[in-house]
Amino acid sequence: MSLEAVAQAQLDAYNAQDLDAHCAHFADDVVVAGLNGDVARTGIDAYRAFYAKTFAEFPKNKATLLNRIVVGSNVIDHEHVDRGNGDAPFQVAAIYTFKGDKIARVDFAR
Repeated sequence: MSLEAVAQAQLDAYNAQDLDAHCAHFADDVVVAGLNGDVARTGIDAYRAFYAKTFAEFPKNKATLLNRIVVGSNVIDHEHVDRGNGDAPFQVAAIYTFKGDKIARVDFAR
């Protein structure tokens, strides 16, 4: 599976709020951080717990892909996110760094 296909599969699972399918695309030691900022979560257990809470809190949450760039072992997604709760939608850039066919790190710019 190409890196682009993995990025799309995890986004599709995210939008379906399928926690198991979504997490299956991430490394056990995944790191999540703000771009040029502090690490927010480390490890798949912390990642899973965060998104379990997010999916429960925002059951209508959807991310729409606006653009995708693949460079080496990185996939950069520009997304429009609507929580579906009446709050203003927002845009985010998710920079996925891969090790093999798993996402090992995500840096978010918002």
